[in-house]
Amino acid sequence: MRYAKGHGTGNDFIILPDADDRLELDAELVARLCDRHTGLGADGVLRAVRTAEGDTGAAAWFMDYRNADGSIAEMCGNGIRVFARFLIDHGLAAGPELGIGTRAGNRLVRRVADGVFSVDMGPASARGTGWAIVGERRCEGLAVCVGNPHLACVVSESVAGFDLSAPPAVDSGQFPDGVNVELVRVIGERTIEMRVHERGSGETLSCGTGAVAAAVAAATAAGEWPGQRSEPWAVAVPGGRLTVTPSPTSSLLVGPAVIVAEGDLTDAWLAEPAISASLVP
Repeated sequence: MRYAKGHGTGNDFIILPDADDRLELDAELVARLCDRHTGLGADGVLRAVRTAEGDTGAAAWFMDYRNADGSIAEMCGNGIRVFARFLIDHGLAAGPELGIGTRAGNRLVRRVADGVFSVDMGPASARGTGWAIVGERRCEGLAVCVGNPHLACVVSESVAGFDLSAPPAVDSGQFPDGVNVELVRVIGERTIEMRVHERGSGETLSCGTGAVAAAVAAATAAGEWPGQRSEPWAVAVPGGRLTVTPSPTSSLLVGPAVIVAEGDLTDAWLAEPAISASLVP
C-alpha cells in the first residue's frame, strides 16, 4: 500500500492513492495508521479516488477524509491543500487550478505560489450561539457551518491558557454529530489567534475549516458579519499562519501545503492485528 505524508500549518495527514477505488478503508485501519507511536502518525487520512472525470462540471478526484479515530468527516481545509499538492506533484492533475470533490460538495483549489494554495471553501453560515465547557471554563461561542460544524468562541485572554487535553463538553442536542471547538482571540488589526479541538482527532496544530469559522466569529464580534464586502483575516495557529476571507457565499482560505515523505506500508504491519489475535490464548 503506497502512502504519502503531508501537512498544512502542522495539521498532518496520510494520503492513500486509490485511483480505482479498490481500497477497503475501515475505521480500525485509519486509527492504526494515525497512531503516533505504532503507526505513521497523523490527524487524519486522505484517500484519493478518481471520479467521473469526463462529466461536465464534475471534479476529477474525490477526497475521502477520515479523522484520526476513523470517523468520517465532511471537509478539511488544510487537508484539501495537501491533497491538491500531491495530485499536481504526481501529474495526476494539471493545475494550477482543480476541482476536488468532498462530502461537503466540490471545492476549487488553486496553486498561487510555490507550496501555497488557495481554497474556495464555499459558504460559511452562522447558526446561532452555543456554549462549550473547556477544562472547567464555560465559553460562549458562535455556531458556524463551513460544510462541517464548528463552535467558535471569542475570548479576551490568551488562548494558550485553556485546557484542550480533553474534548470540550457541548450541548449534544445542538450538535448531535459532534463539533469542532475553536478558541479565538483578536490580537491585532484583522488578526486573530486560534486553538482548536477537532472532533475525532483531538487538539490539532491547525484547522482550515476552523480558521474560517474563527474569522466569521471575529467578524461578527466586530459588527462586520454578514456584510456586503469581506476583508481578509490573518489567523495565527500553533502550526503557522493562514489567511481567511470569510463570506456567506464563497469563503477563501490560503495557506501552505507540504509533502513530507512517501513510501510503502509493509505487508507484515498491515497483517499485524490478525497475527496478534491468533496469538491470544
